[in-house]
Amino acid sequence: MSIRIAVGKGSCGIAAGAQKVYDGLEQALSGSDISLGTVGCIGMCWLEPIVDVYENGRLTERLVHVEPQHTKIIAEAVQSGDHAALAPLRISDDDSSFLTKQTRIALRNCGIIDPESIESAKAAGGYSAITRILSQENGMTPEAVIECIKVSGLAGRGGAGFPTWFKWNAARQSPGDEKYLICNADEGDPGAFMDRAVIESDPHTLIEGMLIGAYAIGAQEAIVYVRAEYPLAIKRLELAIAQAREAGYIGKNILGSDFSCEFRIKAGAGAFVCGEETALIESLEGQRGMPRLKPPFPAQSGYWQKPSNINNVETYANVAWIITNGGEAFAAMGTEDSKGTKVFALTGKIRRGGLVEIPMGMTLRQVIFDIGGGIRDGGKFKAVQMGGPSGGCIPESLLDTVIDYKKLAATGAIMGSGGMVVMDDSTCMVNMAKFFLDFTAKESCGKCVHCRIGTKRLQEILTRIVEGKGKEGDIELLEELCNAVRDGALCGLGQTAPNPVLSTLRYFRDEFKAHIREHRCPAHTCTELLQYRIDPQKCKGCTACARKCPVTAISGAVKEPHEINARVCIKCGQCMSVCKFGAVSVT
Repeated sequence: MSIRIAVGKGSCGIAAGAQKVYDGLEQALSGSDISLGTVGCIGMCWLEPIVDVYENGRLTERLVHVEPQHTKIIAEAVQSGDHAALAPLRISDDDSSFLTKQTRIALRNCGIIDPESIESAKAAGGYSAITRILSQENGMTPEAVIECIKVSGLAGRGGAGFPTWFKWNAARQSPGDEKYLICNADEGDPGAFMDRAVIESDPHTLIEGMLIGAYAIGAQEAIVYVRAEYPLAIKRLELAIAQAREAGYIGKNILGSDFSCEFRIKAGAGAFVCGEETALIESLEGQRGMPRLKPPFPAQSGYWQKPSNINNVETYANVAWIITNGGEAFAAMGTEDSKGTKVFALTGKIRRGGLVEIPMGMTLRQVIFDIGGGIRDGGKFKAVQMGGPSGGCIPESLLDTVIDYKKLAATGAIMGSGGMVVMDDSTCMVNMAKFFLDFTAKESCGKCVHCRIGTKRLQEILTRIVEGKGKEGDIELLEELCNAVRDGALCGLGQTAPNPVLSTLRYFRDEFKAHIREHRCPAHTCTELLQYRIDPQKCKGCTACARKCPVTAISGAVKEPHEINARVCIKCGQCMSVCKFGAVSVT
C-alpha cells in the first residue's frame, strides 16, 4: 500500500506554522517509505495548518490545527496503521461540510496537487485541454475555441463580468500579427485572496488557460501582471513556467504545432488602480499606473498599442475545464444571466474564513451561514461588504439575495472580484464606509479631479462624523458628492468609489443620524463618541478599575462607588474588562 502525506503550504498555512509541521514530519518519517509532499491552500484557512493522509491515492485522514509536537504522533499512527491517536486532530463533520457544499472548477486542484510539480498537475488532467486543441487529428481552430467559451457563458471574473468570448473575439478580429495576452493578477481588494491562492496552489491551470486564450486571439506572448506582495505566488509561477517550457508547452511550435507562445511575469508595485486594465498596461510599459481614455479599447490598441486581451486569474482558471467538459456543462450551472461558478474570499466576523467556490444562483444566506458557518463569537449578522472598495454593504434584510451580477447590482453592491467581508453588530457602518474611502482616496492615481479631490472630500466628511463633529446637511452633502464622483471619474476606481458610502446611507441611514444628531455610535466602536460610566448601584468599590486605568481617570474610596472623569478618560475599555460586577457600561 502506498501512503502519501501532504502538508498545506499556501500563504495561510505557512503563516499558521505549516513549514515547521512539514519539517517535523520530514524528520519523523525519515527512513520510512511514506512519501511527504506539499499542496497549496484548500480554502479552509481557519483550520490551518492542515495535513492530509492518502492511502493508494484515496484521502483517508484530514488533520487540522496541526502543531509541530503532533508530527511524531502522526508519523507513528500512519506507519502502524492504528489511527486512533489521530482522533483529536481529525476534522469534524461540521467543518468538512465547508467543502461538500461547494462546486469547484477554478479551485478544482487547489489543496490536492503539488503546485511545484508539473507531473502532479498532469496527473490531475493538466495540459490535456491544450493538447487536444493542438492535436492534428481532433484539434480545434481558434474560432472553435472562442465559440466554446461563448457557449459556456463565461464572464470575466475580475469584477466587470464582461463576456470573455467577446473580448477574445475582438482581439482576434483586430488586424496585426503582434498581439498580447495578459493576466491581471493585481489583486488589491482588502480581504480578497482568490487569485493568490490559485497561483500558489495550481499555477499550471493558469498557464494552460492563458495558452488557450493566446491561441484563440493569435498572441505569441503571454504576460502575468502580479503584485510584488505575493512572493510565494511569483516563486511557484516562475517554477511552473520553467517546467511547462521544458515539457514543450511554452516556446516555439508547441507540441509540434504552428502555435508558439512565450510567457513572462511582471511584478507590479501594488497600486490598486492597476487593477483597471488600461492602468495595468501603462504600468507594463514602464509608465505610472494611470488609466487611459477609452476608446480605443485594449482589444484594438493595448500593450504597445497592439491588440491585447486582459482577463484575471480566476477567468483563465476556468478555461481548460470548459474546453475539456464542453461549454454546455459550464452553462448548465448558475443562472440565466450569470453562468458557472464564482470564487469568494470569506473574511471578517465569520466562523469559517477561507475560499469558497459556488454555482451562481446560491443566496448570500447559504454562503455565509450554510458554508461559512455563520457569525463567530456569538455575534449577530449585520451586513456583508461585496466587491471590496468598489462594492457596497448588503444588510440582513437582503440575505436571501441570489448571487449573480444583476441581482447583486440591484442591491447597490457588485460582484467584484469576489471579496465577501462579513460584519456583525459590533461593526459601525459609518466607520466601515470611512475605511473604504480612506483606501480609495489613497489609491487614487490623481489623474482626474473628481476622483482625486472628490474621494478626499468624502473621506474628510466621514472622518468628521465618526469623531463626533458631524453637522446637519452632511448626509445630503455626502450624497451629492458621491453622485458627482461617480458620474465624473475617468475610470472604474473613481466611478465605484462612492458605492460603500451610498449603500450604507441606503440601508443604515439611522446610524449616520445617530452620529450626527446624538453624537452617539450605536455599535460602540467610534472612540470619540464613547462614554464610559460606572453605575453607583452596582459598584462595590473594589478599586480594580481604578488600579487598571492607565490615566488615573477613575476616583473613589475603597468600598464606595467610583466615578470616571470623562475629560481624562481615553476610552480604552480596561475598566470594563476588569469589573466583576458589571458596573461599568459604555454608551
